Amino acid sequence: MLECGMLERDKRALRRGSNILIKQLVVDELLIQSLQADDILTESMAESIMAEQTSQKRSWRLLLLLPKRGPRAFSSFCSALRETEQQHLYDLLTQSPEKDGKDMPVEIIQPEEEPEGNTGRLVMPTAEKKRERCVDSSLPFPTQEEIAAKRGRTHAEAMEFSLDADSPINTPVLPCTPDFYLSRCHQSYKMNSSPRGLALVISNVTFDPCAAPDLDPRKGGEVDDEVLRKVFTELDYLVTVHRDLTAQNMRSCIENFCSQPDHRTVDSCVVCLLSHGVDGAIYGTDGQLLQLDWVFKSFDNAHCPLLQNKPKVFFIQACRGEEMDCGVEQIDGPARTCSPCCEQLDAGREGQGDAHCRQRGDIGRPRIKLPQRSDMICGFASLKGQRICTAAMRNTKRGSWFIQELNTALRLQARDTHLSDIMVQVNRRIKEREGYAPGTAHHRCKEMSEFTSSLCKDLYLFPKYQPQY
Repeated sequence: MLECGMLERDKRALRRGSNILIKQLVVDELLIQSLQADDILTESMAESIMAEQTSQKRSWRLLLLLPKRGPRAFSSFCSALRETEQQHLYDLLTQSPEKDGKDMPVEIIQPEEEPEGNTGRLVMPTAEKKRERCVDSSLPFPTQEEIAAKRGRTHAEAMEFSLDADSPINTPVLPCTPDFYLSRCHQSYKMNSSPRGLALVISNVTFDPCAAPDLDPRKGGEVDDEVLRKVFTELDYLVTVHRDLTAQNMRSCIENFCSQPDHRTVDSCVVCLLSHGVDGAIYGTDGQLLQLDWVFKSFDNAHCPLLQNKPKVFFIQACRGEEMDCGVEQIDGPARTCSPCCEQLDAGREGQGDAHCRQRGDIGRPRIKLPQRSDMICGFASLKGQRICTAAMRNTKRGSWFIQELNTALRLQARDTHLSDIMVQVNRRIKEREGYAPGTAHHRCKEMSEFTSSLCKDLYLFPKYQPQY
């Protein structure tokens, strides 16, 4: 039983900040779960809050409940703000009345409508001094996922903001139930081997200052590779992490991984590549590029036959273009979409190469043919660059936005959601995120992730479930 009522000073702090909280507070699953874990909110309270249709209404309902949830509610709420990267709201609530010069009670008013897309979530340091850098570069394209906020970049350089906040979510991966497994296993990829597969993580954090002077250290990159190691280990993968490899060493590492005989007895594989990048390639620590098409080719049906008909999962945390996405204002009314629906047809080649498919003892009975490349899904932290921004955001303590959201989605949703839908959820969460840096050009900066798929079935990871034979 909670002691009744919040401390009066804490109530005053909520009143002072209520107008800003209603407009800027992001009430999402992570914040609600944090309050539930501290026994501040009951399950029915959480459901009633999340049932509200707009962010402002969720904020309003939460702020009405908090003062009634006991003396620990305020400190728990402040901790939840920090855990969900809303440091600016934490600072708002914890500053003294003398500091802001006022302590006037403000009534919490129910919002009537919410401007869509206004969900500031990430606090960016703005007081750090900028340093000049040389415009000339020996690198062929923009080099960074994002630059740290403390550095100025030329127009041609994509940026990666290194933002300070707390450590990543570490909620245990939620287990799949036997009933769910039995209801889905027949129409999805076989995924019950133990381990589920081998996982390779290559994370380039520190770059050779002589060979690659334009590639800054990826502060926070070490957080990403540790997050991936933990989550895929919990998902029952044998994870190998390599850090700070040259382009040639990355090639050798991938070739060795592809040739592992253990691929024969497992049901899938995962490859995560984290580095600075350009459209279609990522950088080694020596400033040389590794082409992503070569990576995908290494795992195709011809070059990695042990993984034929098995799902091959890739995650690429790297920049793919030149400019920062400043976002656009959403227009009221129904959303408009444009689907070009263009396809490249591979026609007129049915008769080519049949002789190569006839193996000894199979004359007259050719083997079933597979496409050169199939059963792959790849999540990219940023869009393929044309004229739009394809920068990827990174935080020095929590890691990159993309890996943060991927980690959260896998931990909370993998038990009953197939991977394509998980990637859609990651896209949605990335779309909602904004940089928070009032007074700078980076305020409300955006990012957009995407994924490509040649999966031919639903891919459920069935975490922590092992069928009994």
